[in-house]
Amino acid sequence: MSAADAPPAGRLLDRVPRPGIAEHLSAYGPPPFATAGPEPGGAGTAGGAAMPALIAAVEQSGLAGRGGGGFPAGRKMRAVAEAGRRPGPRRSAAGTVVIANGGESEPASGKDALLLSHAPHLVLDGIALAAEAVGATRAYLCLHGDPEPLRAAVTSRERAGLNRVPIGVVDVPAGYVASQETALISFLNGSGARPSFVPPRPSERGVRRHPTLVLNVETLANIALIARYGPDWFRAVGTAAEPGSVLVTISGAVAAPGVYEAALGTPVGALLDRAGGPAEPAQAVLAGGYFGGWLPLPSASAVPLAQRSLREAGAALGPGVLVLLPAASCPLAETARVTRYLAGQSAGQCGPCRNGLPALAQAMGEVAFGQPGADLLDWIRDLLGLVSGRGACHLPDGAAGLVASTLRTFAADLRQHAEHGPCGRAARRPVLPLPVLAGAAPPGGPS
Repeated sequence: MSAADAPPAGRLLDRVPRPGIAEHLSAYGPPPFATAGPEPGGAGTAGGAAMPALIAAVEQSGLAGRGGGGFPAGRKMRAVAEAGRRPGPRRSAAGTVVIANGGESEPASGKDALLLSHAPHLVLDGIALAAEAVGATRAYLCLHGDPEPLRAAVTSRERAGLNRVPIGVVDVPAGYVASQETALISFLNGSGARPSFVPPRPSERGVRRHPTLVLNVETLANIALIARYGPDWFRAVGTAAEPGSVLVTISGAVAAPGVYEAALGTPVGALLDRAGGPAEPAQAVLAGGYFGGWLPLPSASAVPLAQRSLREAGAALGPGVLVLLPAASCPLAETARVTRYLAGQSAGQCGPCRNGLPALAQAMGEVAFGQPGADLLDWIRDLLGLVSGRGACHLPDGAAGLVASTLRTFAADLRQHAEHGPCGRAARRPVLPLPVLAGAAPPGGPS
Protein backbone atom coordinates (compact mmCIF):
# COMPACT_ATOMS: atom_id res chain seq x y z
CA MET A 1 0.00 0.00 0.00
CA SER A 2 1.39 3.42 -0.86
CA ALA A 3 1.71 6.41 1.42
CA ALA A 4 -1.12 8.04 -0.54
CA ASP A 5 -3.41 5.26 0.70
CA ALA A 6 -2.56 5.99 4.34
CA PRO A 7 -5.48 6.79 6.66
CA PRO A 8 -6.39 10.42 7.36
CA ALA A 9 -5.29 12.43 10.38
CA GLY A 10 -7.80 10.64 12.59
CA ARG A 11 -5.76 7.45 12.13
CA LEU A 12 -7.44 5.16 14.67
CA LEU A 13 -11.05 6.33 14.58
CA ASP A 14 -12.03 7.92 11.28
CA ARG A 15 -11.46 5.36 8.56
CA VAL A 16 -13.92 2.49 9.11
CA PRO A 17 -17.65 3.37 8.96
CA ARG A 18 -18.76 0.16 10.69
CA PRO A 19 -16.89 -2.40 12.82
CA GLY A 20 -17.49 -5.45 10.58
CA ILE A 21 -14.77 -7.51 8.94
CA ALA A 22 -15.92 -6.60 5.41
CA GLU A 23 -15.67 -2.87 6.10
CA HIS A 24 -12.30 -3.34 7.78
CA LEU A 25 -10.84 -5.31 4.87
CA SER A 26 -12.20 -2.76 2.41
CA ALA A 27 -10.47 0.05 4.31
CA TYR A 28 -7.16 -1.62 5.20
CA GLY A 29 -6.87 -4.96 3.44
CA PRO A 30 -5.65 -8.05 5.32
CA PRO A 31 -2.96 -7.67 7.98
CA PRO A 32 0.50 -7.59 6.36
CA PHE A 33 2.09 -10.73 7.70
CA ALA A 34 5.61 -11.77 6.70
CA THR A 35 4.76 -11.58 3.02
CA ALA A 36 3.49 -7.98 3.08
CA GLY A 37 5.19 -5.93 5.77
CA PRO A 38 6.95 -2.60 5.19
CA GLU A 39 10.70 -2.41 5.26
CA PRO A 40 12.03 -0.73 8.42
CA GLY A 41 12.17 3.00 7.87
CA GLY A 42 9.88 2.82 4.86
CA ALA A 43 6.64 4.66 4.39
CA GLY A 44 4.21 2.09 3.13
CA THR A 45 6.20 -0.20 0.87
CA ALA A 46 4.71 -3.65 0.48
CA GLY A 47 7.83 -5.74 0.40
CA GLY A 48 8.54 -9.18 1.79
CA ALA A 49 9.96 -8.14 5.18
CA ALA A 50 10.25 -10.90 7.76
CA MET A 51 8.36 -10.43 11.00
CA PRO A 52 11.41 -9.43 13.10
CA ALA A 53 11.42 -6.36 10.84
CA LEU A 54 8.11 -5.37 12.42
CA ILE A 55 9.84 -5.15 15.80
CA ALA A 56 12.51 -2.92 14.26
CA ALA A 57 9.82 -0.77 12.63
CA VAL A 58 7.97 -0.34 15.93
CA GLU A 59 11.24 0.60 17.62
CA GLN A 60 12.01 3.15 14.90
CA SER A 61 8.51 4.58 15.13
CA GLY A 62 9.01 5.61 18.75
CA LEU A 63 5.61 4.18 19.73
CA ALA A 64 5.18 4.19 23.50
CA GLY A 65 2.56 2.19 25.37
CA ARG A 66 -0.85 3.83 25.47
CA GLY A 67 -2.13 2.11 28.61
CA GLY A 68 -0.59 4.57 31.04
CA GLY A 69 2.99 3.44 31.59
CA GLY A 70 4.42 4.86 28.37
CA PHE A 71 7.08 2.15 28.00
CA PRO A 72 8.57 1.80 24.48
CA ALA A 73 6.48 -0.83 22.69
CA GLY A 74 9.26 -2.05 20.41
CA ARG A 75 11.58 -2.65 23.34
CA LYS A 76 8.90 -4.77 25.01
CA MET A 77 8.40 -6.78 21.83
CA ARG A 78 12.11 -7.41 21.38
CA ALA A 79 12.56 -8.50 25.01
CA VAL A 80 9.75 -11.06 24.69
CA ALA A 81 10.98 -12.34 21.31
CA GLU A 82 14.51 -12.82 22.65
CA ALA A 83 13.29 -14.47 25.85
CA GLY A 84 11.15 -16.84 23.80
CA ARG A 85 14.24 -18.15 22.03
CA ARG A 86 15.91 -19.06 25.32
CA PRO A 87 15.05 -22.35 27.04
CA GLY A 88 13.00 -21.79 30.16
CA PRO A 89 12.28 -23.96 33.23
CA ARG A 90 8.98 -25.80 33.56
CA ARG A 91 7.24 -24.21 30.59
CA SER A 92 4.18 -26.18 29.47
CA ALA A 93 5.06 -25.80 25.78
CA ALA A 94 7.31 -23.82 23.46
CA GLY A 95 6.54 -20.26 22.45
CA THR A 96 5.49 -16.97 23.96
CA VAL A 97 2.13 -15.37 24.81
CA VAL A 98 0.56 -12.03 23.85
CA ILE A 99 -1.99 -10.24 26.05
CA ALA A 100 -4.01 -7.34 24.64
CA ASN A 101 -5.05 -5.24 27.63
CA GLY A 102 -8.47 -3.70 27.11
CA GLY A 103 -9.56 -3.87 30.75
CA GLU A 104 -9.63 -0.06 31.06
CA SER A 105 -9.93 0.10 34.84
CA GLU A 106 -9.40 3.88 34.93
CA PRO A 107 -12.93 5.21 35.66
CA ALA A 108 -12.32 8.48 33.78
CA SER A 109 -11.21 6.73 30.57
CA GLY A 110 -13.42 5.47 27.77
CA LYS A 111 -10.98 5.25 24.85
CA ASP A 112 -10.32 1.49 24.94
CA ALA A 113 -14.02 0.60 24.99
CA LEU A 114 -14.64 2.98 22.08
CA LEU A 115 -11.74 1.58 20.07
CA LEU A 116 -12.87 -2.01 20.63
CA SER A 117 -16.41 -1.19 19.53
CA HIS A 118 -15.48 1.11 16.64
CA ALA A 119 -12.42 -0.60 15.16
CA PRO A 120 -12.08 -4.06 16.74
CA HIS A 121 -10.31 -5.57 13.75
CA LEU A 122 -7.56 -2.96 13.87
CA VAL A 123 -6.83 -4.13 17.41
CA LEU A 124 -7.09 -7.77 16.36
CA ASP A 125 -4.71 -7.10 13.45
CA GLY A 126 -2.24 -5.69 15.97
CA ILE A 127 -2.61 -8.77 18.18
CA ALA A 128 -2.06 -11.13 15.25
CA LEU A 129 0.96 -9.21 13.95
CA ALA A 130 2.58 -8.81 17.37
CA ALA A 131 2.02 -12.49 18.09
CA GLU A 132 3.77 -13.56 14.92
CA ALA A 133 6.57 -11.04 15.50
CA VAL A 134 7.45 -12.40 18.95
CA GLY A 135 6.81 -16.08 18.10
CA ALA A 136 3.68 -16.45 20.22
CA THR A 137 1.61 -19.61 20.19
CA ARG A 138 -1.34 -18.08 22.01
CA ALA A 139 -2.91 -14.63 22.44
CA TYR A 140 -5.59 -13.21 24.73
CA LEU A 141 -7.74 -10.12 24.46
CA CYS A 142 -8.66 -9.14 28.02
CA LEU A 143 -11.53 -6.75 28.64
CA HIS A 144 -14.11 -5.92 31.26
CA GLY A 145 -17.64 -6.31 29.99
CA ASP A 146 -19.51 -8.39 27.44
CA PRO A 147 -16.92 -10.47 25.52
CA GLU A 148 -19.34 -11.85 22.92
CA PRO A 149 -19.03 -9.09 20.26
CA LEU A 150 -15.25 -9.50 20.26
CA ARG A 151 -15.54 -13.29 20.19
CA ALA A 152 -17.77 -12.95 17.15
CA ALA A 153 -15.14 -10.69 15.54
CA VAL A 154 -12.44 -13.30 16.23
CA THR A 155 -14.64 -16.01 14.68
CA SER A 156 -15.18 -13.91 11.55
CA ARG A 157 -11.41 -13.51 11.21
CA GLU A 158 -10.83 -17.22 11.63
CA ARG A 159 -13.31 -17.91 8.83
CA ALA A 160 -11.42 -15.40 6.66
CA GLY A 161 -8.09 -17.03 7.50
CA LEU A 162 -6.70 -13.88 9.14
CA ASN A 163 -5.63 -15.27 12.52
CA ARG A 164 -2.46 -17.35 12.48
CA VAL A 165 -2.38 -17.55 16.29
CA PRO A 166 -5.44 -18.49 18.39
CA ILE A 167 -6.93 -15.43 20.14
CA GLY A 168 -9.04 -15.97 23.25
CA VAL A 169 -11.34 -13.20 24.48
CA VAL A 170 -11.45 -13.06 28.29
CA ASP A 171 -13.70 -11.04 30.59
CA VAL A 172 -11.57 -9.88 33.52
CA PRO A 173 -12.96 -8.78 36.90
CA ALA A 174 -13.74 -5.17 37.60
CA GLY A 175 -11.32 -3.28 39.80
CA TYR A 176 -8.68 -0.59 39.54
CA VAL A 177 -5.70 -2.96 39.75
CA ALA A 178 -7.33 -5.89 37.93
CA SER A 179 -5.99 -4.80 34.54
CA GLN A 180 -2.43 -4.19 35.75
CA GLU A 181 -0.22 -6.47 33.62
CA THR A 182 0.89 -8.85 36.38
CA ALA A 183 -2.72 -9.02 37.63
CA LEU A 184 -3.87 -10.11 34.17
CA ILE A 185 -1.18 -12.78 34.09
CA SER A 186 -2.19 -13.99 37.55
CA PHE A 187 -5.83 -14.17 36.42
CA LEU A 188 -4.98 -16.12 33.26
CA ASN A 189 -2.89 -18.49 35.35
CA GLY A 190 -5.98 -19.36 37.38
CA SER A 191 -5.44 -17.13 40.40
CA GLY A 192 -7.19 -13.92 41.30
CA ALA A 193 -6.57 -10.72 39.35
CA ARG A 194 -3.97 -9.47 41.82
CA PRO A 195 -0.67 -7.78 41.00
CA SER A 196 2.53 -9.66 41.80
CA PHE A 197 6.02 -8.51 42.62
CA VAL A 198 8.65 -8.14 39.90
CA PRO A 199 11.12 -9.53 39.01
CA PRO A 200 10.54 -11.76 37.17
CA ARG A 201 9.06 -9.44 34.59
CA PRO A 202 6.26 -10.66 32.31
CA SER A 203 8.74 -10.62 29.41
CA GLU A 204 10.72 -13.26 31.29
CA ARG A 205 7.96 -15.33 32.86
CA GLY A 206 4.26 -14.74 32.49
CA VAL A 207 1.31 -16.90 31.44
CA ARG A 208 2.15 -20.53 32.26
CA ARG A 209 5.78 -19.40 32.71
CA HIS A 210 6.06 -18.30 29.08
CA PRO A 211 7.59 -14.95 28.17
CA THR A 212 4.53 -12.73 27.83
CA LEU A 213 3.98 -9.51 25.91
CA VAL A 214 1.34 -7.26 27.48
CA LEU A 215 0.27 -4.24 25.43
CA ASN A 216 -2.72 -1.93 25.60
CA VAL A 217 -5.27 -2.30 22.80
CA GLU A 218 -4.56 1.22 21.51
CA THR A 219 -0.86 0.36 21.31
CA LEU A 220 -1.69 -2.76 19.29
CA ALA A 221 -3.95 -0.84 16.91
CA ASN A 222 -1.04 1.53 16.26
CA ILE A 223 1.23 -1.48 15.59
CA ALA A 224 -1.25 -2.62 12.94
CA LEU A 225 -0.92 0.79 11.26
CA ILE A 226 2.88 0.87 11.54
CA ALA A 227 3.02 -2.58 9.92
CA ARG A 228 1.11 -1.16 6.94
CA TYR A 229 2.49 2.35 6.58
CA GLY A 230 5.89 2.26 8.29
CA PRO A 231 7.56 4.18 11.11
CA ASP A 232 8.09 7.37 9.08
CA TRP A 233 4.34 7.67 8.53
CA PHE A 234 3.74 7.19 12.26
CA ARG A 235 6.28 9.89 13.15
CA ALA A 236 4.68 12.39 10.75
CA VAL A 237 2.55 13.69 13.64
CA GLY A 238 3.46 14.32 17.25
CA THR A 239 6.86 15.53 18.39
CA ALA A 240 10.34 14.23 17.67
CA ALA A 241 10.67 12.90 21.22
CA GLU A 242 7.07 11.61 21.47
CA PRO A 243 5.69 10.82 18.02
CA GLY A 244 2.25 9.72 16.95
CA SER A 245 -1.32 10.44 17.94
CA VAL A 246 -3.12 9.49 21.13
CA LEU A 247 -6.72 8.89 22.15
CA VAL A 248 -7.87 11.24 24.91
CA THR A 249 -11.02 10.95 27.01
CA ILE A 250 -12.22 14.46 27.87
CA SER A 251 -14.94 14.96 30.47
CA GLY A 252 -16.06 17.22 33.28
CA ALA A 253 -17.15 20.80 32.60
CA VAL A 254 -16.80 20.70 28.81
CA ALA A 255 -19.59 21.21 26.34
CA ALA A 256 -18.92 18.05 24.31
CA PRO A 257 -17.33 15.29 26.43
CA GLY A 258 -16.03 12.27 24.57
CA VAL A 259 -12.98 10.53 23.14
CA TYR A 260 -10.79 12.58 20.81
CA GLU A 261 -7.66 11.74 18.85
CA ALA A 262 -4.84 14.27 18.83
CA ALA A 263 -1.19 14.51 17.96
CA LEU A 264 1.12 14.30 20.93
CA GLY A 265 2.34 17.78 21.77
CA THR A 266 -1.07 19.40 21.22
CA PRO A 267 -1.69 22.01 23.93
CA VAL A 268 -4.19 20.95 26.59
CA GLY A 269 -6.24 24.07 25.90
CA ALA A 270 -6.60 23.17 22.23
CA LEU A 271 -7.96 19.77 23.19
CA LEU A 272 -10.46 21.29 25.60
CA ASP A 273 -11.58 23.58 22.77
CA ARG A 274 -12.14 20.54 20.55
CA ALA A 275 -14.43 19.22 23.28
CA GLY A 276 -16.52 22.36 23.00
CA GLY A 277 -14.62 24.41 25.56
CA PRO A 278 -15.81 25.06 29.11
CA ALA A 279 -19.53 24.64 29.69
CA GLU A 280 -19.16 26.76 32.84
CA PRO A 281 -16.33 28.61 34.62
CA ALA A 282 -13.49 26.18 35.39
CA GLN A 283 -10.58 26.16 37.81
CA ALA A 284 -8.30 23.21 36.97
CA VAL A 285 -7.69 20.16 34.79
CA LEU A 286 -7.00 16.64 36.01
CA ALA A 287 -4.48 15.20 33.55
CA GLY A 288 -3.65 11.49 33.47
CA GLY A 289 -6.59 10.10 35.41
CA TYR A 290 -6.39 9.00 39.03
CA PHE A 291 -2.68 8.30 38.75
CA GLY A 292 -2.21 11.80 37.31
CA GLY A 293 -2.40 15.24 38.84
CA TRP A 294 -4.20 18.57 38.94
CA LEU A 295 -3.07 21.47 36.76
CA PRO A 296 -4.42 24.94 37.56
CA LEU A 297 -6.03 27.14 34.94
CA PRO A 298 -5.21 29.17 32.97
CA SER A 299 -1.60 27.89 32.91
CA ALA A 300 -2.75 24.30 32.19
CA SER A 301 -3.99 25.35 28.75
CA ALA A 302 -0.46 25.90 27.44
CA VAL A 303 0.95 22.56 28.62
CA PRO A 304 1.63 20.17 25.71
CA LEU A 305 -0.13 16.83 25.84
CA ALA A 306 3.01 14.69 26.14
CA GLN A 307 4.59 12.47 28.77
CA ARG A 308 7.53 14.70 29.60
CA SER A 309 5.70 18.02 29.53
CA LEU A 310 2.89 16.80 31.75
CA ARG A 311 5.31 15.22 34.23
CA GLU A 312 7.26 18.47 34.45
CA ALA A 313 4.00 20.33 35.09
CA GLY A 314 3.08 17.95 37.93
CA ALA A 315 0.60 15.66 36.16
CA ALA A 316 0.80 12.75 33.71
CA LEU A 317 -0.37 11.58 30.30
CA GLY A 318 -1.47 8.24 31.73
CA PRO A 319 -4.11 6.52 29.61
CA GLY A 320 -5.05 9.84 27.97
CA VAL A 321 -7.48 11.50 30.38
CA LEU A 322 -8.43 15.16 30.83
CA VAL A 323 -11.16 16.17 33.30
CA LEU A 324 -12.11 19.85 33.47
CA LEU A 325 -13.03 20.80 37.04
CA PRO A 326 -15.68 23.53 37.35
CA ALA A 327 -15.09 26.43 39.70
CA ALA A 328 -18.29 25.50 41.55
CA SER A 329 -16.81 22.14 42.68
CA CYS A 330 -14.64 21.55 45.73
CA PRO A 331 -11.31 20.06 44.60
CA LEU A 332 -10.58 18.73 48.09
CA ALA A 333 -13.87 16.83 48.14
CA GLU A 334 -13.26 15.46 44.64
CA THR A 335 -9.81 14.18 45.63
CA ALA A 336 -11.07 12.79 48.94
CA ARG A 337 -13.71 10.73 47.16
CA VAL A 338 -11.19 9.35 44.67
CA THR A 339 -8.66 8.57 47.42
CA ARG A 340 -11.32 6.66 49.32
CA TYR A 341 -12.16 4.73 46.15
CA LEU A 342 -8.50 3.90 45.47
CA ALA A 343 -8.02 2.72 49.05
CA GLY A 344 -10.95 0.34 48.54
CA GLN A 345 -9.34 -1.07 45.37
CA SER A 346 -6.32 -2.50 47.19
CA ALA A 347 -5.59 -6.19 46.67
CA GLY A 348 -4.67 -6.29 50.37
CA GLN A 349 -1.30 -7.89 49.76
CA CYS A 350 1.08 -5.14 50.88
CA GLY A 351 1.32 -2.85 53.89
CA PRO A 352 1.28 0.45 51.95
CA CYS A 353 -2.07 -0.48 50.39
CA ARG A 354 -3.58 -2.39 53.30
CA ASN A 355 -2.73 0.20 55.96
CA GLY A 356 -1.38 3.35 54.33
CA LEU A 357 -4.09 4.06 51.76
CA PRO A 358 -7.02 3.79 54.20
CA ALA A 359 -5.19 6.18 56.55
CA LEU A 360 -4.57 8.56 53.67
CA ALA A 361 -8.22 8.36 52.60
CA GLN A 362 -9.42 9.07 56.13
CA ALA A 363 -7.11 12.06 56.44
CA MET A 364 -8.22 13.47 53.08
CA GLY A 365 -11.83 13.03 54.15
CA GLU A 366 -11.13 15.12 57.23
CA VAL A 367 -9.45 17.76 55.06
CA ALA A 368 -12.42 17.96 52.68
CA PHE A 369 -15.35 17.51 55.05
CA GLY A 370 -13.90 18.67 58.38
CA GLN A 371 -11.64 21.49 59.52
CA PRO A 372 -7.98 20.52 58.96
CA GLY A 373 -5.15 21.84 61.06
CA ALA A 374 -1.41 21.91 60.57
CA ASP A 375 -0.99 18.58 62.37
CA LEU A 376 -3.33 16.83 59.92
CA LEU A 377 -1.54 18.26 56.89
CA ASP A 378 1.82 17.19 58.35
CA TRP A 379 0.38 13.70 58.87
CA ILE A 380 -0.76 13.55 55.24
CA ARG A 381 2.72 14.56 54.04
CA ASP A 382 4.24 11.85 56.25
CA LEU A 383 1.83 9.28 54.81
CA LEU A 384 2.77 10.26 51.27
CA GLY A 385 6.38 9.40 52.02
CA LEU A 386 5.44 6.13 53.72
CA VAL A 387 3.29 4.70 50.90
CA SER A 388 5.22 5.86 47.83
CA GLY A 389 7.58 3.50 46.03
CA ARG A 390 6.44 0.37 47.83
CA GLY A 391 4.20 -2.62 47.12
CA ALA A 392 3.61 -5.01 44.24
CA CYS A 393 1.93 -2.43 42.02
CA HIS A 394 1.80 1.33 41.66
CA LEU A 395 -1.54 1.90 43.42
CA PRO A 396 0.12 3.62 46.44
CA ASP A 397 2.28 5.75 44.12
CA GLY A 398 -0.72 6.86 42.07
CA ALA A 399 -2.86 7.75 45.06
CA ALA A 400 0.02 9.59 46.72
CA GLY A 401 0.76 11.53 43.53
CA LEU A 402 -2.87 12.64 43.20
CA VAL A 403 -3.03 13.80 46.83
CA ALA A 404 0.32 15.60 46.56
CA SER A 405 -0.87 17.48 43.47
CA THR A 406 -4.05 18.46 45.35
CA LEU A 407 -2.10 19.94 48.25
CA ARG A 408 0.13 21.79 45.80
CA THR A 409 -2.51 23.11 43.41
CA PHE A 410 -5.28 23.99 45.85
CA ALA A 411 -3.37 25.66 48.68
CA ALA A 412 -5.98 28.45 48.81
CA ASP A 413 -8.77 25.92 49.32
CA LEU A 414 -6.77 24.29 52.11
CA ARG A 415 -6.48 27.63 53.89
CA GLN A 416 -10.19 28.27 53.47
CA HIS A 417 -11.09 24.88 54.93
CA ALA A 418 -8.61 25.33 57.78
CA GLU A 419 -10.04 28.73 58.71
CA HIS A 420 -13.75 28.24 58.02
CA GLY A 421 -14.42 24.50 57.75
CA PRO A 422 -15.82 22.65 54.71
CA CYS A 423 -17.12 24.78 51.88
CA GLY A 424 -20.59 24.52 50.45
CA ARG A 425 -19.16 23.32 47.15
CA ALA A 426 -18.46 19.89 48.69
CA ALA A 427 -22.16 19.05 48.44
CA ARG A 428 -22.20 19.55 44.66
CA ARG A 429 -22.62 16.47 42.48
CA PRO A 430 -19.16 14.90 41.98
CA VAL A 431 -17.39 15.54 38.70
CA LEU A 432 -14.83 12.73 38.79
CA PRO A 433 -16.55 9.45 37.85
CA LEU A 434 -16.42 6.56 40.31
CA PRO A 435 -17.92 3.12 39.70
CA VAL A 436 -20.05 1.53 42.39
CA LEU A 437 -18.90 -2.09 42.56
CA ALA A 438 -21.05 -4.92 43.90
CA GLY A 439 -21.04 -4.92 47.68
CA ALA A 440 -19.29 -1.56 47.94
CA ALA A 441 -20.63 1.67 49.38
CA PRO A 442 -20.62 4.61 46.99
CA PRO A 443 -17.57 6.79 47.57
CA GLY A 444 -18.47 10.07 49.16
CA GLY A 445 -17.92 12.00 52.36
CA PRO A 446 -16.63 10.32 55.53
CA SER A 447 -18.91 7.59 56.83
